[in-house]
Amino acid sequence: MHRYRSHTCAALRKTDVGANVRLSGWVHRVRDHGGLLFIDLRDHYGLTQIVVDPDSPAFRTAETVRGEWVIRVDGEVKARGAETVNPRLPTGEIELFAREIEVLGPARELPLPVFGEPDYPEDIRLKYRFLDLRRETLHKNIMRRTQVVSAMRRRMGEIGFNEFQTPILTASSPEGARDFLVPSRLHNGKFYALPQAPQQYKQLLMMSGFDRYFQIAPCFRDEDPRADRFYGEFYQLDVEMSFVEQEDIFQTMEPVIRGIFEEFADGKPVSETFRRIPYAESMRKYGTDKPDLRNPIEMQAVTEHFAGSGFKVFATMIANDPAVEVWAIPAKRKDRQDPIGRAFCDRMNAWAQGEGQPGLGYIYWKEDTSLSSVGTLADWNSLSGLGMGPLAKNIGEERTAAIAAQLGLGAGDACFFVAGKPEKFTAFAGLARTRVGEDLNLVDRERFELAWIIDFPFYEWDEDNKKVDFAHNPFSMPQGGMEALETQEPLSLKAYQYDIVCNGFEIASGGIRNQLPEVMVKAFEIAGYTRQDVEDRFGGLYRAFQYGAPPHGGMAAGVDRIVMLLCGVKNLREIALFPMNQQAFDLLMGAPAEATPVQLRELGVRLAPVAPKA
Repeated sequence: MHRYRSHTCAALRKTDVGANVRLSGWVHRVRDHGGLLFIDLRDHYGLTQIVVDPDSPAFRTAETVRGEWVIRVDGEVKARGAETVNPRLPTGEIELFAREIEVLGPARELPLPVFGEPDYPEDIRLKYRFLDLRRETLHKNIMRRTQVVSAMRRRMGEIGFNEFQTPILTASSPEGARDFLVPSRLHNGKFYALPQAPQQYKQLLMMSGFDRYFQIAPCFRDEDPRADRFYGEFYQLDVEMSFVEQEDIFQTMEPVIRGIFEEFADGKPVSETFRRIPYAESMRKYGTDKPDLRNPIEMQAVTEHFAGSGFKVFATMIANDPAVEVWAIPAKRKDRQDPIGRAFCDRMNAWAQGEGQPGLGYIYWKEDTSLSSVGTLADWNSLSGLGMGPLAKNIGEERTAAIAAQLGLGAGDACFFVAGKPEKFTAFAGLARTRVGEDLNLVDRERFELAWIIDFPFYEWDEDNKKVDFAHNPFSMPQGGMEALETQEPLSLKAYQYDIVCNGFEIASGGIRNQLPEVMVKAFEIAGYTRQDVEDRFGGLYRAFQYGAPPHGGMAAGVDRIVMLLCGVKNLREIALFPMNQQAFDLLMGAPAEATPVQLRELGVRLAPVAPKA
């Protein structure tokens, strides 16, 4: 028999009754039932109940073991009585009567519990992550991540893609975030950069004729951490294809992404097709380029109903500036739930003030209780109701009714309003839409709704530096090519760039690439770079484009966010092995740490004194 085990702790079944076996694992818990000891023994695969009676030679040792001790158990498999079968365990029909127990690794008093799933301070969990990872839910999440990555590799191989590994030490590149720089010992005063993404390398692979590339790629960005973004590093399913247009990318990758969700959705519905939503439409309807489409609320412009109205705040803004708009955030009550009244509207107004806004205008349509016996839902929703609130009073019944008609609102519903220049209030309007949908329980949380966001702006205005800059990816092809770059106003240009969004998260981003050298130079010139800048900073790509560059494009899907959604958690730390905390510290390994004088001297690096904080 093997030194440590003949079976795993999930393997034994009723067919094994009478067998003498050996198990090893962690003591999950110990229970004393009137002198009879029960030990739940756990390993990576599952759990088996061990029984130790006072007559067993193993009893004296069993009395000493505690939670999370590692032990070896020899014994005989016996069937449980019908009344003690545990249908929740695969091994629930049997138990192992211990004949011998060996302690392989005793454990000190635990700094955090492993049995059960109690909330515990995050810093303790991260410092003792090796214990935290023993907890059932987190352990399952990590295995789910492994399975998702394996499924990605399998599906990409099935459709003819080949996996390549690209360099980790590379050159700095303007990918939209800060680089991690690595000082060179061999070339004093010079630095490598860790790749923000394998963008240039995967394009060079297309120049090299490999046609269909993918990689589960590590990426490194010096960005502030948040719940849906790791500090420092993350992984993505990186993809590139030659001789393709945008639609080819969609047709190739949509089945892969949808298939991953269907495989691991635990029965939750997944979008059969991905909607195609232009960026401008997404911003106007949802206030964001990563909308949660489970929320049925769609915003609309209602400027005309306030122009020249008695509500002077909005009317004056509209009269003084033609760029001003008024947007409506309709709040339609769910089925026959309680009417949305003054109290809810006031709570939304207080929330808006807490977000730094002067307030949130509203109208609610009071229900006519004399008609509450109406039979069908269609009849119920067709009631016009009576517009209530300060805005309704100021603009009058006719305009209030027109707003209700435009938005399909009736008795028991409400509507909220924001006004100004859309570029100033769009983000807040999107937050308000989300808040209304969640507070009214309008969001269907038991499904995955995926969509493509397309037609992103090619450029944006950099207010800090007072210049035009790339809005998304500098290596993408502008729609209209060179002619558009030469004839159109830069901020009006759209790019062949696209995202996949799911339930309010961006989970993938990509584009058709700009493979023409002169178009590349022109695009960078508009953003303030010279031809020499392009040659110096992107020399490999620029040279490759001059030696027969195929049209190509691709995308990258965020492995971490996809797994987070599939596991139903709200923080990436619940699906990662050894994450940092919110202050970007690795509490387990003690990173970042100071370098020794010898290390700094070898690298030719001298630390500048840090100015004291004011």
